[in-house]
Amino acid sequence: MLSPPLDLRALTQSSASRRDVLRGGLAAAVAMATRPARAEQVAHAIAMHGEPAWGPNFDHPTYSDPAAPKGGALLQGVLGTFDCLNPFIVKGLPAANIRSYVVESLLSRGYDEPFTLYGLIADGVETNAARTEVTFTINKTARFADGKPVTPDDVIFSWELLRDRGRPNFRIYYAKAVKAEVVGERGVRFDLTGSDDRELPLIIGLMPVLAKHATNPDTFEETGFTAPLGSGPYTVTNVRAGASVTFTRDKNYWGRDLPINRGLWNFDTIRYEYYRDGNTYFEAFKKGLYDVRAETDPGRWQTAYNFPALRDGHVVKEEFPYGLPKGMQGLVFNTRRDIFADIRVREALLHLFDFEWINHTYLFDLYKRTASYFDGCDLSAHGTPANARERELLTPFPDVVRPDIMEGKWAPPKTDGSGRDHEGVRRALGLLKQAGYALKGTQLVHLDSGRPFAFEILTTTRDQERLALAYAQSLKRAGILAQVRNVDPTQFEHRLLSFDFDMTEYHWEQSLSPGNEQLFYWGSEAAEQQGSRNYMGVKSKAIDAMIAALLSATAREDFVSAVRALDRVLLSGFYVIPLYYPPSQWIARWTRIRHPSRTSLYGYLPETWWHQDARS
Repeated sequence: MLSPPLDLRALTQSSASRRDVLRGGLAAAVAMATRPARAEQVAHAIAMHGEPAWGPNFDHPTYSDPAAPKGGALLQGVLGTFDCLNPFIVKGLPAANIRSYVVESLLSRGYDEPFTLYGLIADGVETNAARTEVTFTINKTARFADGKPVTPDDVIFSWELLRDRGRPNFRIYYAKAVKAEVVGERGVRFDLTGSDDRELPLIIGLMPVLAKHATNPDTFEETGFTAPLGSGPYTVTNVRAGASVTFTRDKNYWGRDLPINRGLWNFDTIRYEYYRDGNTYFEAFKKGLYDVRAETDPGRWQTAYNFPALRDGHVVKEEFPYGLPKGMQGLVFNTRRDIFADIRVREALLHLFDFEWINHTYLFDLYKRTASYFDGCDLSAHGTPANARERELLTPFPDVVRPDIMEGKWAPPKTDGSGRDHEGVRRALGLLKQAGYALKGTQLVHLDSGRPFAFEILTTTRDQERLALAYAQSLKRAGILAQVRNVDPTQFEHRLLSFDFDMTEYHWEQSLSPGNEQLFYWGSEAAEQQGSRNYMGVKSKAIDAMIAALLSATAREDFVSAVRALDRVLLSGFYVIPLYYPPSQWIARWTRIRHPSRTSLYGYLPETWWHQDARS
């Protein structure tokens, strides 16, 4: 059965990648933003708006069980492969969860709030109302896995290393800081003057902290199977290249009793097994070769979970609600290619995607159609007319937003669900005629050049390939030849990094407080930066201005208006064919693995789970 398109990086990063995207940048305002412009007192947390939900004396996260026993093993499966253990560089396909299990940051996210960070390596944070500086106080007990203390020098070293040699998102974010300096015995102050970025103190707070004494800058950008030395709860103890990674809990972990960590990191060992084939991946779960499975195929979810272990009660199916925006799953047009440079062509191809037929035939009518880059929350422009503030932001860019999108009346085209919707083909051919194309026999050609309308859809999984083949059949009815090319995960990743594709599938995840990562997704500078996620290659002054507006917003109302305006500009550009999303997270688990009764705002969190046979 067809399943929704999956981001390969998300597959290989598992649950960590979801949080990495969130950690990568979220529009933020510190809790004290509305107070007078003065230096603030050292705080235990920093929030987007208002005060942190948990006070300085909080005991544990609301979504964890502080009485959860420690011990046992968690076996996880990953569809994909890996060829390095360094998730901070462009080269290679990194193994899952190095970032969260091994390498920590100064602060840690609270997953029951849109965007609040609590003390981790740093037990104190202070900034001013203008956010032109931020100072972190290092916890005096913080230690790397080799027992050496985490120092301000390690923080500054990590900032410089990632700014100069890290992935493009690190380079973009950290270059905004003018300088960093040691303050007193345990403080690190970052000068953010001129950045005009109210989110930056929080982005710095989520910066990975590496050990200066164990990290060689000269070889940092090379791939390899030696994990970076971190201060996190686990260390890598066994690696089988491309096949498995084993993490072992550090029983001397310095942060085990921090409030933000109580009830977390409960397994003694966590092993990730990698599977190249989707069917093998599922069969391994049925046999108990791994413990927890996040299902993405509605057909499988509806019909394939009838194996003996489930009937006998050893496996259970659960649906976890989550309050995040559903993000944008879509078939991406690479507008760097001449064939997709014309917006009329892109809109035409949207009319040839039959969601109603696919949802009924393959998805058991379980999915909802994506109609916004921020579906499912108040940040979405779908169904909402632009308010006065949005119109003010968009005034310098007349005609960049379609009238129906400005009025909140636009929605993706709806078909009759037959799989042969004639009206959709008629609308598509009308737009293609305006763009200079016409049918000659059964083939669509460009009238001036005589070039047939043909392109390639790049895929890497069987499910992606099936979706692409189904779409190719719809395109064929309009005289368009779409060749589907399925490649291995490593080649797929490399082609994404270098923008070497015509069309492909991708899922941009979003948070409740989007911020700097939007520059990485669709900022003009990111369009030609290999490794960025501006896969469509959009360069738009309007988009850049809307991102700047959301980053500088101090009031929630202005922030929401800026995000909605950004949504409207993106939708008006037809840079993707919006696909669909499930209304909840589908999880199957072997009952030997237990979880808290309460689910976080972000959905299920495996780091809060435990083994039923654990004793301590």
